[in-house]
Amino acid sequence: MLVVAGVVAAALLASPDAPSAAAPSPTSTPTVTPTPTPTPTPTPTGFPANTAQYDVTQLPQVNVFAVIPQLPLDDDPFTEATGETALALGIGAPVWADPTAEPVAYVPREFPYDGTTLPVVERQDHWVKVLLTGRQAVPSKGDAAQVSGWLRAQDVELGSTDTAVEVSIAARTVDIVRDGVPERIATDFGWGTDITPTPLGRTFIMTTRVVPEFWYTRGHPIIYLGVQSPTLDGFGGADAAVTAFHYHDERSGPISNGCIRLDPDAIARLAELPHGTPVIINP
Repeated sequence: MLVVAGVVAAALLASPDAPSAAAPSPTSTPTVTPTPTPTPTPTPTGFPANTAQYDVTQLPQVNVFAVIPQLPLDDDPFTEATGETALALGIGAPVWADPTAEPVAYVPREFPYDGTTLPVVERQDHWVKVLLTGRQAVPSKGDAAQVSGWLRAQDVELGSTDTAVEVSIAARTVDIVRDGVPERIATDFGWGTDITPTPLGRTFIMTTRVVPEFWYTRGHPIIYLGVQSPTLDGFGGADAAVTAFHYHDERSGPISNGCIRLDPDAIARLAELPHGTPVIINP
């Protein structure tokens, strides 16, 4: 009641002509503010946290030339990525096939042929699932499809991307999609033959570079993807058979070794996209 009396006294001093305030009823009951119910702490989603220390240099390195049987194949190849990318902190981040087990490899922060900025395809509180370069097996010995793996969120620098590339072989179209809005950059292109087909499903831009030795590109950039040929163990003397977007004078129909051949304007547009940009190749 002292607070009420103080307020009334202050009002009278401020306004001398104000009428006297009525005294409060002796039977009035003070207002009781209920104690708020504590907000429950949300249960973390997904796999539990893992804070163990690992020497990544003792693990196989994930890169474009790596063949690591423990790496799982992408199990949802036609679903869009989350719009995030992951880049390893330090010298590299451990990679898990199963976050409840031990790591099977590591992805470096830097590699001469890139492939270290990775699209996130599933996000949890403590983990991110990403697409990776390399293969589980070469085609002559197993399945060479797109591989994936789990990284701890604490081991990576997360970025964002609002852009993806969508290819339809049946419709012969290539679109750059920004914020859900497609922009068509090609209405015809060359793709893989029956013997050397273009791999289907989701992958990502691994690196972009000009390779003068490849005469058929006529000096245009090659946009290399994270996925490799489903039928070729290697190509051009290399122990890898990477799929790519590139220029070629002949660029219509099923005529390539798996790469997608495009005109100069389309190649220039794709070359502007950052590493880690998701790509989906539809039948």
